[in-house]
Amino acid sequence: MVAILGGLGAACAWAVGTLCSARAARLIDSASVLAWVMLTGFVLSLPFVLRAGIPHGLDAGSGVWLALGGIGNLVGLLLVYTALRIGKVSIVAPLASAEGAVAAVIAVALGEELSGGQLVALALVAVGIGLAGIARGEQSRNDRAAALLAIAAAGSFGVSLYSTGRASNELPIAWALLPPRAVGVLFVALPLIALGRLAVNRAALPFVVVTGACEVVGFASYSAGARDSIAVAGVLASQFAALAAVAAFVVFHERPRQVQLVGIAMLAVGVGAVSALRV
Repeated sequence: MVAILGGLGAACAWAVGTLCSARAARLIDSASVLAWVMLTGFVLSLPFVLRAGIPHGLDAGSGVWLALGGIGNLVGLLLVYTALRIGKVSIVAPLASAEGAVAAVIAVALGEELSGGQLVALALVAVGIGLAGIARGEQSRNDRAAALLAIAAAGSFGVSLYSTGRASNELPIAWALLPPRAVGVLFVALPLIALGRLAVNRAALPFVVVTGACEVVGFASYSAGARDSIAVAGVLASQFAALAAVAAFVVFHERPRQVQLVGIAMLAVGVGAVSALRV
């Protein structure tokens, strides 16, 4: 049950963050969006890290998982923000959300055991994600480029999700949240500030702040769920794509195709099946 609640909580937070980042990426450049998201997340997560102190489980092994989680998340966010700047949310979000399937495959390959019913239910969720990402009509060159960027982001996010899950099993959740924000501040925000290229305006500021907060809340929820099952929490967290795609129909007037609606329905059935099998 913890894996289910953690994954679904992450999905809700990341859906809101996806919509806000899509709006921000159309107001300022994607590197600046990433920098502000990392700065916001760093400010929010640092007090919890300081309160937790240096954990006893912090060693070379957990340090590697923290580094992989941080770098994977940072690269994935840069890719997806660039994709959202040029493509539709209803294309980018479902493709990027294959991160959960990637994390689940890694988890199973490295020894996590799931029942046959759970594997079928997770596969149903993964297929639903793919169908929900099928675009309406002919894709433009920008949409095709955005799709490729989103697929690359899914791979990077998948590594990050698995690594964060492993780190959260050995360390306090606060320590699983800090690395991507610290890396982002060090290698994205500070260089942009030094070069005088950190862009923001009054319209974009609330969107990047909310996105940064949603990233922290989402990862905290996912990390809690991953302590129970990385595979289940990762795939259910991917449901943010369906939520974001549905909201994009309203916010950005991106009309769905029937096949997308079928995909969203499959997601709902798959999530229900995963929930029933984990209770």
